[in-house]
Parts: sequence; structure tokens; C-alpha cells
Amino acid sequence: MFVALSDPTRRTILEILASSGELTATAIYEHFSVSPQAISQHLKILREANLVVMEKRAQKHLYRLNQETLSQFEAWVQQTRQRWEERFSALDIVLEREKQKLAKDEQESR
Repeated sequence: MFVALSDPTRRTILEILASSGELTATAIYEHFSVSPQAISQHLKILREANLVVMEKRAQKHLYRLNQETLSQFEAWVQQTRQRWEERFSALDIVLEREKQKLAKDEQESR
């Protein structure tokens, strides 16, 4: 998933789908100045990462965001953020104690 998200074109495709809902491959291509084949490859990578879903209707390929995968990713990001916030809070406490010790030691040495 991170490889899929690392490319700015793929992130732009996700943003377009987020704001537009469901789009045909042609409608997605029209947002870019690169070849349809290049965008097709980006869409393939997004599908393989389960970030988008493609549905065939007649001759059209319709793409939309995979809400389930994005919800799982969002939950993971929130858990990771919470863990880091807890670690930083603990570090703040340790640093504050050290700062107070240092200030106390300086006062005692005067």
C-alpha cells in the first residue's frame, strides 16, 4: 500500500476519485498530461493495493475508492499516531524532570 501511495500521480488519482466518486478510466486520464497507458498502469497498482475498485459496465471501466481498505488504513494511522503521541508525552515528562534536576543542580552549585 505504501508503494502505491508513494507516487504523486497515484495520490492525485485517489484525490480525484474522493471528490468525484465513481469515474471511467477515460475521465481519469483527462486529468493528466501523460499517456492513457501510464495512467492505466497507475490504476493497476492502485487496484493491486486494494485502494480502488474497478467495475466493468458494458464497455466502460468504472473506478471508485475502496472504502473498506481506506477505513482500515485510517484506523491504522490513528493507532500509530496515538502510540507516538503517548511516546512523546512520556519523553516530555522525562525531559521536564531532567530540566528540573539540572536547574536544581545549578542552584545548589552557586
